[in-house]
Amino acid sequence: MATNIDRIKSDLDRLVALGSLLDLSMVRSVVSEEEFEKLMNGVVPKDKLKAFIKKLPKFNASYEAWYSEALVLIKQVLPDRVANFVSLYEKPRGRKEVEYGNYVIQDYLQGLVVTQYGKTKVETSAAVPQFRQQLAILKAAEARFASSLFEIKQLVQADVFDRELGSARELLKNKFVRAAGAIAGVVLEKHLRQVCEDHGVKIAKKNAGISDLNELLKAGSIIEIPQWRHISMLGDIRNLCVHNKGSEPTSEQVKDLLDGTDKILKAVS
Repeated sequence: MATNIDRIKSDLDRLVALGSLLDLSMVRSVVSEEEFEKLMNGVVPKDKLKAFIKKLPKFNASYEAWYSEALVLIKQVLPDRVANFVSLYEKPRGRKEVEYGNYVIQDYLQGLVVTQYGKTKVETSAAVPQFRQQLAILKAAEARFASSLFEIKQLVQADVFDRELGSARELLKNKFVRAAGAIAGVVLEKHLRQVCEDHGVKIAKKNAGISDLNELLKAGSIIEIPQWRHISMLGDIRNLCVHNKGSEPTSEQVKDLLDGTDKILKAVS
């Protein structure tokens, strides 16, 4: 599964990058050299513009392959946008006349220009917004994929934590009090670390523990004072289970740690 996810992400990144170059290639084909230079002003140094243009992919030669690959990925990641993506490429059935609004990329590829009474009614530049809309859909698929990965990661992690807490409860039931508390403490620490990462909180300390992570979350206004106090109390019980060999934690204390950790997993994200 991880291999497929990496491949899809790599393909999306590559297609979005190629699509951006195809957009420039299409624009270059429908505007004058002078207009294109103005558009690229500040983007590419003037003395390198000709070399840049020369390296641009030829739209007509590269688009079909790009479209086919992009369509497959959109079907996988954003299936509700497939019809829209296709409609920007294919000539609409029953189209009686070509207008600016229904000019599609197939028309551009065939070099279709519509004239009326000796004047140009629709020209190939009408395909530019159509392709840009396709590229926008692909970028939306990229964003959706990133969001899906986050959701998958959260679901998998939640399942792992639930199973670990379940194991801790079983240990507590069988009177392995310290072991149950140690496992619960690990789950709590992992969760707090993940919350810090999700919120972009920098963890400077190399081996930050529950107390350190709790302080960071409070300083970042990610948790409120009552939650901070609750986590501090849970951290104290965890330390009692792991470090304090002179005093035995009670079953009631470890049960509080297990229940409290379960509550924090659901309330702090």
